Amino acid sequence: MAGGLQDLRRRIRSVQNTQQITRAMKLVAGAKLRRAEDRARASREYFNEIRAMTARAVFRGGNNHPLLETRSEDNLAVVVVTSDRGLAGPYNTNVLRRASLMMRDSEAKGKCVYAVGRKGRDYFRYRRVEIAQEFVGLGDDPTYRQGKAIADAIIAHYLARDVDAVYLAYTEYHNAMSQEPKTIRLLPVKTQPQGDRAGVELGYVFEPDPRDVFEDLLPRYVEMLIFGALLESKASEQGARMTAMDNASKNADELIRRMILLRNRLRQAAITREIAELVGGAEALK
Repeated sequence: MAGGLQDLRRRIRSVQNTQQITRAMKLVAGAKLRRAEDRARASREYFNEIRAMTARAVFRGGNNHPLLETRSEDNLAVVVVTSDRGLAGPYNTNVLRRASLMMRDSEAKGKCVYAVGRKGRDYFRYRRVEIAQEFVGLGDDPTYRQGKAIADAIIAHYLARDVDAVYLAYTEYHNAMSQEPKTIRLLPVKTQPQGDRAGVELGYVFEPDPRDVFEDLLPRYVEMLIFGALLESKASEQGARMTAMDNASKNADELIRRMILLRNRLRQAAITREIAELVGGAEALK
């Protein structure tokens, strides 16, 4: 009984120590979330507008640029944005599942992944999926330069015809409790705007000519899509981590209460047994 009590006390201390860690991680994630959320929301309007503007400009200006060339999707690539660390609830699992289902349903002969984050890299490496390139250690504050480096590598492979179509799988941030995994086509660039007929009717004047404009606009479009996805994913990661650590702290509270109740019962049983032994010894001496 004494051994059981001692083991239980050790377990209670262990869970209490773990609870202190989860509470600290929740506070840290909350502080990081506020910064990441501000950056994601500040860029979202530009992120959406450049997508719409590029689609409209391409629709009006022709499609003779290599990044607009639609090919048979024999070789498919997916840019998967995950985190470098775990303990973020279902955040990584959801986006990895979405990317995996997309690749499974595709009829492409060749399939590869651009892994942004260690979790995605390890997931696909374990499943023996070809990793065209990996980008890890981006930190908690992704920069536009990092997004541009990823975009440059993808564009180079696309122009070299190593891949025929590139999709982007990331997590869109709504709030700390809600994040939505999404998949959008990155390359070839969309040539048909959606839901903006007024914009389609606008006239575009290209100076000096459409090809020169697209030489600068289309790579910038890909860079901005990737950078926006990095910001959205980072805010989603911190929100998911904060929620997961809050749930872990609450579960630890419940577990501690149960173990304290069990400890008290064991102590009461030990005291009752000792009293019974004393009474029995006293009766034997009469």
